[in-house]
Amino acid sequence: MSVLEVVLGVDIGTSGTKVVAVDRAGALRTAATAEYAMQVPQVGFAEQDPEDWWVATATAVRSILDSLRASAAVRVAGISFSGQMHGLVALDRGGAVIRPAIIWCDLRSAEEARWLEREVGREQIIAWTQNPPLPNFTLTKLLWMRDHEPEAHARIDCVLLPKDYVRFRMTGRYGMDMSDASGTLLLDVARRQWSEPMCRAAGIPESWLPPLCEANEVVGTLTHEAALRLDLPAGTPVVAGAGDQAAGAIGLGVTDPGAVAAVFGTSGVVLAATSEPLRDPLGRLHTFCHAAKDRWIVMGVTQAAGGSLQWVRRRLGSELERVAAETGLDVYELLQDAARRAAPGAGGVLFLPYLLGERTPLLDPQASGAWLGLHWSHGLDEMVRAVLEGVCFSLKDCWDAMAEIGVHDTSWRAAGGGARGELWMEIFASVLGRSVEVLRGEQGPAYGAAILAAEGIGWLSPGGSGAWLQAGVSRLPNPDWHAQYAASQALYRASYEALRDVMHRIHSAF
Repeated sequence: MSVLEVVLGVDIGTSGTKVVAVDRAGALRTAATAEYAMQVPQVGFAEQDPEDWWVATATAVRSILDSLRASAAVRVAGISFSGQMHGLVALDRGGAVIRPAIIWCDLRSAEEARWLEREVGREQIIAWTQNPPLPNFTLTKLLWMRDHEPEAHARIDCVLLPKDYVRFRMTGRYGMDMSDASGTLLLDVARRQWSEPMCRAAGIPESWLPPLCEANEVVGTLTHEAALRLDLPAGTPVVAGAGDQAAGAIGLGVTDPGAVAAVFGTSGVVLAATSEPLRDPLGRLHTFCHAAKDRWIVMGVTQAAGGSLQWVRRRLGSELERVAAETGLDVYELLQDAARRAAPGAGGVLFLPYLLGERTPLLDPQASGAWLGLHWSHGLDEMVRAVLEGVCFSLKDCWDAMAEIGVHDTSWRAAGGGARGELWMEIFASVLGRSVEVLRGEQGPAYGAAILAAEGIGWLSPGGSGAWLQAGVSRLPNPDWHAQYAASQALYRASYEALRDVMHRIHSAF
């Protein structure tokens, strides 16, 4: 029986762990997912048990191996990671988890973020870390433990992030890569080292922070205990890996300055690779270390991108759900067909996709969604098209903020579930006025993690993943639509400015 050599990319996500096996040619051989729950002990809280990540990883790896071994002898040459960012895993002196992990979408530490702004200063924090204080970051979660769980806080010996905890279970060694460390609010992102002044100002001992490494470094090997759990040989090389957005950028080939990607997931992300750590003095954008050495990422976020279309499907799409069930068609294709029947500009209907507040560039958690310009003659067709257009306007706002601080673009790529919609991508290209290469990115960050594993063990040279990446389909801007959308975008921006005070008053009243 022939020997199949693969690397494994392990993505520790919010709803489950995905593992992919990729061979020497970059071909995806198989993938497996194991799910776990998120606990919400009260409104605004979000926690997970780190043990669930480890169990899910072992389950998915064994599933991968069972599938591959059915037809070939398998050698796993290396393992690497992607993972949800910002989550706080607090460990005691013996390496035991002190409390459930407080994950990225937890908002309990809003007061601690305000405390940092008050006591340290927003501008000073941005100067030290390239980012403003937000409840999502790891530091504010640590400060919440200080304020609300002082006994548990006093037991902390080491702080890890989700993927780093799973890697610790594999290797017995602590560590954190530069990209994930960027989301702690404790890293000097420009210098790629822990920020001594930020730690001192926040009262965080630097001894709690693990050694830093680059994403494609081999940082350990499987211990005997972990090897038994995963059904792999002890001594298998383990590579550091990266935060999910940085690993996703690796998987999309966004590593050189000028390369820009838009990811149409539940949230939307516009990210660009840069050769220097560009800083947004207004704090609208995130600047993180890239998973590629000597590169950085500038990133803007739309809170509800694909999420806006999901919301329409659930709230207004019952008839389309029925048709989909009867015909076997995809309900999202039916939504795109409805939008296609409306003219560009949606007959004068605008949609503000602020169903979860908005991050870039508004930094307004009290912003709310709205359709504007509705008349008796309008129907679902115009409303759905306005949603597709409104999300693209929001992502264009992200890009405009990035361009303001000096990010330049030579190529655009798009991926994620929403990028499968041909009409949506034609709208996006027309809003940008740029050609957009749509990539098959279903495996996303997990595939990026596999590339990092291949670089770490020497299958690929750093930055040499181009041979593994498949070309996508180009969507060209429609010149007539571009002119229409330029006018619509100006109205879109004016709509938020006109409604902001009303949105805030409604938020306060209810």
